Amino acid sequence: MKRNNRPRRRMALLIVAFIVFAAIIGALIMQKYEKSRLTSPVPPQPRQAGTFLATLFFASPDGGGLVREGREIDACGETAGCVEAVIDELVNGPLGELAPTLPPNTTIRGVQVAGDKAVIDLDKGFEEGLPAGSSAEMTAVYSIVDTVAVNFPQIKNVTFLIEGKPVETLKGHLDLRQPLAPDFSLEKGLKNPATETQRH
Repeated sequence: MKRNNRPRRRMALLIVAFIVFAAIIGALIMQKYEKSRLTSPVPPQPRQAGTFLATLFFASPDGGGLVREGREIDACGETAGCVEAVIDELVNGPLGELAPTLPPNTTIRGVQVAGDKAVIDLDKGFEEGLPAGSSAEMTAVYSIVDTVAVNFPQIKNVTFLIEGKPVETLKGHLDLRQPLAPDFSLEKGLKNPATETQRH
């Protein structure tokens, strides 16, 4: 007596049909996913909102050192762009009674930050606009270095370039061949006239 193999064949056909159906559905889903992935626009990068309080170093009115001034600056993203924004404010000059340290025609050509070092590329106007003398040179350079160090504590040294090239010095007084660390010994406090009057 022969066994009836029809149920087995039906089961096999159903399994094959199910596998083919699942493969087709899977292929359609993958195709749809790939299409949406390729055609969907890249979401815009979120902008940094608000402001932050930066500390800028300007010259004291008597030219005897550097004095801090607070300044509200638009918030920024990556460090190099923030460093450039802060130096831009130095170029803009002080808001109060302090004296500017950088020539007003100074242009920042670029800023690079790698680890604890920053490279600041300035245009020729910075070098040519500085008054003669060691005091003006020291004040200008360290107003930048100290400002960067205070606002970005991870940066320990600053290298200067002029028009993209290394320089030995600006006016023949300060050696710029090596990266400069901040020097807060140049900082001085402003005397309060009211306090001085009370002492006499």
